[in-house]
Amino acid sequence: MRALQLIAPGKIELRDVDVPTIESDEVLVRVAGAGLCHSDLHMLHAPIDRPPLTLGHETAGWVDTVGGEVDGFAVGDPVLVYLVWACGECRSCLEGRDNSCEVAGGRMSLPPCPGLGPAGGMAEYIAVKARYLEPLGALDPVLAGPLADAALTSHHAIAGAMHRLGPGTTAVVIGLGGLGHTGLQILSAITEATLIGVDLDQAKLDFAAAHGATHTFLSDATTADKILDITSGYGADAVFDFTGIQPTVDLAISCIAPDGCLRFVGLGGGTFQYGALPWATLPWGVDLRKSYAGNRADQRAVIELAAAGKIMLETKQYDLEDGLSAFDDLAAGKLLGRAILVPTI
Repeated sequence: MRALQLIAPGKIELRDVDVPTIESDEVLVRVAGAGLCHSDLHMLHAPIDRPPLTLGHETAGWVDTVGGEVDGFAVGDPVLVYLVWACGECRSCLEGRDNSCEVAGGRMSLPPCPGLGPAGGMAEYIAVKARYLEPLGALDPVLAGPLADAALTSHHAIAGAMHRLGPGTTAVVIGLGGLGHTGLQILSAITEATLIGVDLDQAKLDFAAAHGATHTFLSDATTADKILDITSGYGADAVFDFTGIQPTVDLAISCIAPDGCLRFVGLGGGTFQYGALPWATLPWGVDLRKSYAGNRADQRAVIELAAAGKIMLETKQYDLEDGLSAFDDLAAGKLLGRAILVPTI
């Protein structure tokens, strides 16, 4: 089969590899589509020598072959590959916090996910333990892959801030790309907050305005003041930074309200210095988290939202053969939402 593989730092290549063999508790999935994420760009440019790795952690497809111990799935079923391959048995997993798995992850590490450790879905087939699959029902698996990260990760960040997103509140979404355009729609679907969208791209702001944003701003030196003006100087009750570069981190901490929820989701490398004194860096009571992926409850919630038509993934499809072009377009900022690599079998 064909697989898009990372073969050296900064180098990816479409290669012919063997179709995976499956164990008795696994399922062979025929890939319908695999989303392309900024995390894949981080993988591409990481200065780490490793064996060739098939990329792709946003994967959906159809069941092709079922292992002998697998129940609940049949050949032809449309399925989504869950991102977090946790142990399922530790305290964190049993509490529903499998994205914080104590066995597969750890204090300074993360549970593995396909395409960032195990072989991923930018290929014609992927082998997956049955317990990491979610049924898609009537959803099109060609388009559903980004539900496994863009939607999952956004939902988890939002779910952890729901106590500050009631009527009369304000939420800011910074960065309206693959993650952010999905996160804004989730906020619109499950909260009553007034939504403010911020980006450098007017087309992304137009999309946000059409999908729930009351206010949209091109990001510049005046954006924080504009947000503070809307909130009578108090700040936003929740700020979601889906980019994480230094200017967006600076904006986020400049417009968060006292006792607000600050969520850093993007991996752009921005930082800030925290001061424990009341006048240093952040207002009193700010609840700060950086999220990794999400849990199974988040995954099932976004599948339900997509099935109900409450979130629409903006996508551009590329043939798997054109995977290098998709990476170039993502790096150049040419994508409104998510790129999806589609094998032609």
